[in-house]
Amino acid sequence: MFRIPRPRSFLYLMSLRTGTELITLSLLLNKVSGIYGLLALLTGLQLSPLQLSMYLYSVGALILTALLAPHIRRQSPLQCLALAWFYILDSIVNAAYTAAFSLTWFLVLSRAHSDARGGSGVPSAGGPTMDEAAGFTSPEFNVSGVHVVAQPAAGLTAGQDAVAVAAPGGSNPTAAAPSLGHGVLMPESASSIAIITSLWLMRAYFTLVVMAYARSVLRVHMHSMSHVHLSPQPNGAAPDSANPFAAHTPDGQGWQGKLGRILVRIGRSYWLGLEEDVDGSDDDGWAAGMGGRFEKNRERGLGGAAERERRRRSGTGPPVPAPAEVQRAVVEGR
Repeated sequence: MFRIPRPRSFLYLMSLRTGTELITLSLLLNKVSGIYGLLALLTGLQLSPLQLSMYLYSVGALILTALLAPHIRRQSPLQCLALAWFYILDSIVNAAYTAAFSLTWFLVLSRAHSDARGGSGVPSAGGPTMDEAAGFTSPEFNVSGVHVVAQPAAGLTAGQDAVAVAAPGGSNPTAAAPSLGHGVLMPESASSIAIITSLWLMRAYFTLVVMAYARSVLRVHMHSMSHVHLSPQPNGAAPDSANPFAAHTPDGQGWQGKLGRILVRIGRSYWLGLEEDVDGSDDDGWAAGMGGRFEKNRERGLGGAAERERRRRSGTGPPVPAPAEVQRAVVEGR
């Protein structure tokens, strides 16, 4: 069965929290471009509806990311979970925009290398803007060559006058019409495809890191709840009592609790469930590496007979009295 990878560190060099902070910072820098895109409208730049929607989305995503980013260090369960889901959705939206504009750019390249140059620009999303910015797709003068004719200049100074004469260009009836397949097979497209593929593989890894950090925050919060005992379930899911956003818990009250229950409902076995690693041990081993502070916090609440029993088993209780002292205490008690 397919199992979502769960990184335990960022690039094997940094913690998941540090990696999530760096990823969120890169997301903020990426979304700032939406503001500059909207400012470009003041200069008279013509944008297609798709480009305008992308810039408006970037501004909204910038605001939402700025609100959720401070909660990474605070380890707030709801906000970290919301950030993970937003990063997933943002990756999907960016993939759609990247695909649309990539197809347009390949059509631009195909049209630039084709002799079939018509009057209008690239008939696709953002085509007119790319057509204008690229410069080589719709030149002002359609010529196939330039001939320089030199002749002696009149007057006392020796020299020559040069006149450039353009040879009219025409369409080649045997040339292929601009198409997506033609643009993808162009030499310039190979580097573009390689860069896009590399960036999206990196984006997929970043998504796994943000998800893994949100999951660890949820598990830390679940482990700190003294009344919850995490145990593996037959289907890998967690019991209802392990849901930190359950209606009877403090974090499950109000609209935030409803939102949290909705976010963990999809992929519940990943966010809340206990699954076994390849070596057979459960993936809750992070608790052992946290210095045992959660167990210590839980032990501070014990008292009376339970505390004495714990100390007796751990060997940290008071020393056993000598037999002579026990006999003396018995005699004195009589």
